[in-house]
Amino acid sequence: MTTEAATHHWVKSSYSNNGGTCVEWAPRTATTTGVVPVRDSKNPHGPVLHTSPTAFTTFVAGVKAGEFGTV
Repeated sequence: MTTEAATHHWVKSSYSNNGGTCVEWAPRTATTTGVVPVRDSKNPHGPVLHTSPTAFTTFVAGVKAGEFGTV
């Protein structure tokens, strides 16, 4: 795990049904830095995607609207 990933307080999506296809994000970091870190919960030692709050909000809205289909 990178030092950066270790410093985040990760939160799993409230839409997760524990099926293994979960996204985690770090809301505290987003609030304090203005950058939203996102990672795959199955790979906590893997890469962290950093995105803008606007892009993350748009992504979440698309998920809720079913724009990406189902897994």
